[in-house]
Amino acid sequence: MDVPKLLEAASLLVPEDIATENDITVNDVWDYLIHDEWKVALDLLEQLGDVPPLTQSFWETLAAAAEQMQLWNSASWCHWRCYETRNGTIRADLTLRPADQSRRRTPFTGAGVLRPMWDIGNRTPTGERALNIARLWVESKPSLGPGERSPVRLAPLDPSQWLHLQPGQVITMHEDHTAAGTAVVLDVDHPRLNPAP
Repeated sequence: MDVPKLLEAASLLVPEDIATENDITVNDVWDYLIHDEWKVALDLLEQLGDVPPLTQSFWETLAAAAEQMQLWNSASWCHWRCYETRNGTIRADLTLRPADQSRRRTPFTGAGVLRPMWDIGNRTPTGERALNIARLWVESKPSLGPGERSPVRLAPLDPSQWLHLQPGQVITMHEDHTAAGTAVVLDVDHPRLNPAP
């Protein structure tokens, strides 16, 4: 399927009565599609995908369109949202430790590549601390460096291990045996509470 048809298909999955905070609606998307402004249409559809969160099919279709346009960051974001649709959303406010207090000396890309370990309160059968792996997406920034702070999204390797998380809970990020940062959980939307169609 070509890009315009993919974007049209995604547009048809957006309810007509929803709008973003900036009053963007699916009708705005259609205006850009008519004028072959595919990148703008894709950007608007990504924004509409949050009001309310849309289906996995919507995000898969957007990911395919972004890949065909070779917009790799958009494609990665759409795949990330597919994961969240299936497994739930975990958002947290992460503060990294300064470079002189942790292993990390340079910023890391914020586009879901880093897979740190997290102390989320789980224990092994013998009572020792268990660390759980989750990919990390930095919101509104291309990267995050030592001493910096940003809202992030987490994609756990095993979502079932994270079901106990609650807003306000403090979790610790590890890249080795020392703490790399701490995060306060902002939002948790488990799939068992909000199943995806």
